[in-house]
Formats: sequence, structure tokens, C-alpha cells
Amino acid sequence: MRALISVSDKTGIVEFAKELENLGVEIISTGGTYHKLTEAGVKAMEISELTGFPECLDGRVKTLHPIVHAGILAMRSNENHMQQLTDLNIETIDMVVVNLYPFKATILKDGVTRAEAVENIDIGGPTMLRSAAKNYQDVAVVVDPADYETILTQLKENKEVSLDTKFYLMQKVFMHTASYDTMIADYLKKERNDHSLPNTLTMTFEKVQDMRYGENPHQKAAFYREIGKKKGSITDAVQLNGKELSFNNINDTNGALELLKEFTEPTVVACKHGNPCGVGSDADIVKAWEKAFDADKVSIYGGIVVVNREVTLELAEKMKPVFLEVVVAPSYQKEALELFQTKKNIRILELKDIEVPQSGNAYDLKKVNGGLIVQTINDKVYNEADLKVVTDRAPSEKEMEDMKFAWKVVKFTKSNGIALAKDKQSIGIGPGQVSRVWAAKQSIDHAHELIGPDATKGAVMASDAFFPFDDCVEAAHQAGITAIIQPGGSIRDEDSIKKCNEYGIAMIFTGMRHFKH
Repeated sequence: MRALISVSDKTGIVEFAKELENLGVEIISTGGTYHKLTEAGVKAMEISELTGFPECLDGRVKTLHPIVHAGILAMRSNENHMQQLTDLNIETIDMVVVNLYPFKATILKDGVTRAEAVENIDIGGPTMLRSAAKNYQDVAVVVDPADYETILTQLKENKEVSLDTKFYLMQKVFMHTASYDTMIADYLKKERNDHSLPNTLTMTFEKVQDMRYGENPHQKAAFYREIGKKKGSITDAVQLNGKELSFNNINDTNGALELLKEFTEPTVVACKHGNPCGVGSDADIVKAWEKAFDADKVSIYGGIVVVNREVTLELAEKMKPVFLEVVVAPSYQKEALELFQTKKNIRILELKDIEVPQSGNAYDLKKVNGGLIVQTINDKVYNEADLKVVTDRAPSEKEMEDMKFAWKVVKFTKSNGIALAKDKQSIGIGPGQVSRVWAAKQSIDHAHELIGPDATKGAVMASDAFFPFDDCVEAAHQAGITAIIQPGGSIRDEDSIKKCNEYGIAMIFTGMRHFKH
């Protein structure tokens, strides 16, 4: 039995090779792997001795040779194949142990050049892996050091690797090479600053963790991250306290973080089931928390809270009595963290680059039965130049400030969505209704129930899409709302404008809608 070993990740390779040698396996190796093995006392044949051809082009060509690939690809059950090997004086290779040039590690380095990245694209390695995987019945192909122990156990007990294990290793190889090639293609797309939606879409992610369950206990789930530097993402967060994050924790926290990124001033966002339930901004982060908490003291229970300033002891003391699932902030005072850590179940995450927005060269994906719908991320809020006063009365400076605040909140509210705000505080949110007027009435009812009967007087209303009728304006007037921001674009816009003018409500059209499904 002969094994060809050529690995970039040399974890455990010396021990594995020594065990193979003890089992009578002849070892062939290349480059740095050969030197590491022989220095450790493993008897190995250098690849050039096998092929009769020296490594060349700075190691670019070493295993790309018929003696190597014929030895791997020959089907042992095919008499013609085996006769050809005899005629050509080629011996079979029964095991291929290969992992690839560290392309991922290269592109993650600061200041890496395109030339350096390209030089770390492995050619011979994937070719050997694919050859061995194609001939899996006869060749054990090992790409992951985690499989060394299984290989050795089976060789010791049965003098061969089982067909089922070889089939498993084959699958693992093609998943590995597919991921490797996808990583290269993704790097090149970003290097070209290509924002297009390609004719074929291949993506690769690496597993962060298996999860106890998915959205519901009967669903399996795992958490994966994109390969690359993703500052400001939950995948970049460091957990400082609490149980591991659940599927719903991650999904809800991500939504809360994306809303938080729309704000530069001190802001607190509370989120529940993918919808904001309380948002507050203020020059003082403690007051921002109080606004977010007071907006909905009921729904925040068991919710997610994200903060774009350091959590001080004073803020932690305000938050501690509230049952929260997750808290995320860029940093924590030592005393604040110690206070949180007295509650063993609260998940405390530190995300240093919490304000960094998503790259515009990113996709939003939704799986449908039998397919995938893909769009670029919604990385805009409004264009200042497109804001248009459409009513007789223009909004005051304060109303305009609150409308821009509410517009950010409604962008991240499930459609049909309505958000009410006053003094940079969300006071009522109506998410996910099939009728827009129902969403409007729900937001008003929530404000009255949770804050007080006068909560909506002098408030503003934001709608994620246009008003198809003037009924939302009527509801706003009855609640004492004085200004409305919405995209406009309905064939009945004039009905809403006329109704606003009748009641002295100021209205702004943004020309941009924010459906969220």
C-alpha cells in the first residue's frame, strides 16, 4: 500500500505518517511536507524520485504528472487499466492525504496583494484530491486531519479502509474543493468590485457551531459565517457571558444590529421576534435606554438589546432588572460586566466594530421551495435631495428630526409596517399587518396602551410604503399626529395630501419604499 502525503496544514501529520509507516505503508511526499516527515525520522520518497522529473517553477509543478495521476485513477477492477500500469511501469497509489494552500489565511491578512493571493491558489492539490475522490472505491482520500484517527483504526483492525468510509471521504473532498474554488471566485469578484448578480451563484460558508435546534425544537440548525473579514457582524462578536446563542437569538440580534447601524448618535434598540419594539436616541446613552425601555416595557421582556456606546455601570444597573436574552455593545465597563455576570443566563456579546455597516457588495438571500431569491442588501435609507414636502404646511425642524428617526425604525419593521416616534423615541410600532390602516391603528393603540393616552399627540408617523387610501391620515389625525413620512407613489396620493391639508398635517414623500418580508 502506498500513500501520497502533501499537506499545508501539518497538524498531526508526523504522528499519522509514523503510524502508517508502522503498518507497512510506503510514503511518498512533496516539498515542505517531505522535509518535515524525514526530519522526524519518517522514511519517505520524494515526489521527484517517483516521477523522474524535478519540481519546477517554484513548486508550481510537482504532482501534475501521469505517473502520479495514473497511479491514483487506475480502477483496480479494470483489467485493461491494470495492464496499462504494468506496461508503463507505474504503481498504484492507494491513499492521498492532501490539504490545500492556505488561500483563506492569505486573503485574511492585512495588506495582502492580489499577486500574493493568486500565488496561493492551489492547482496540484485539488487535482489530486479530485482524482482520488473519483476513484474512491480504490483510493482513500483524506483532506481533514480530524479523519486520521478513523483511517488508522480501520487499517489496524481490518487492514483496509471501508468502502463506506471511502465514500464519506469522497463527499468531504468535493465539498472541500467546491468551497475552496468558491472562495477564490468570491475574492476575485470583490477584487473587481463587481456588484452584479451572476448567471450562476455559488457561495461558501464555514460552520461556527451546531445549535440545539432551529426556530422550533423539532428543526435541526447550525450557525455558519461568511469567509472573510466581516467587521460589525454578529459572527465577529465575542460572547462574554451566558448560554450559547440560539437560532432565534442570532436572527433577532442580527436584525437589531442592522437597525442600530443606521444611527450615529447614542442609541439603544430593543428587538423581539425580528421586529423593533423600542428604539431611543439621546446624547446620554442611559437616557437612550430609558426611551427604548419606556417605549414598550412589555415586549422587551425576553428580548434583544443592542447599544452603540460602552455599557457603563449606571446603564447596567438600569438594564439588570429586566429579563433580556441578549445584550450587545462595543464595550463594557469592568463593573458593568461583573454585574451582568451575576445573571448566568443572559448572553453578553462584545462587538467592537458595532457601527460598521454591511458592504454594499452583499446579498440578501431567501430560500424558497426549489430555489433561491437573491437581492442586493437594502443599504439605503433615503436620499436627502429626494425628500419632498407635498402638503401646504412644511414640517418643523423637530418634526423633521423625528420623521427621519421614525423612517429608520420602519425600514426594519416587517411590512406592512408603521412606526410612530416623538422626541427621538419610538412610541408605537405596527408590524406585519395585511392592511396598512390596521398597522397604523395597531401602532396608535400600542402607544396609548403602553405609554399613555396622550402619547401620540405631537408625534410623527412613518410608513414603509405608500398609503393606498387616506384612512391612515384619518387615523393619524384622530391620534393627534402632526407629521407623516412615506414613500408616495400611489395613484391616490392626492387623497392623502388633501386630507393632510384639511387637518394641517405636514407630509413628506421620500420616493423610496422599504418593504421587509
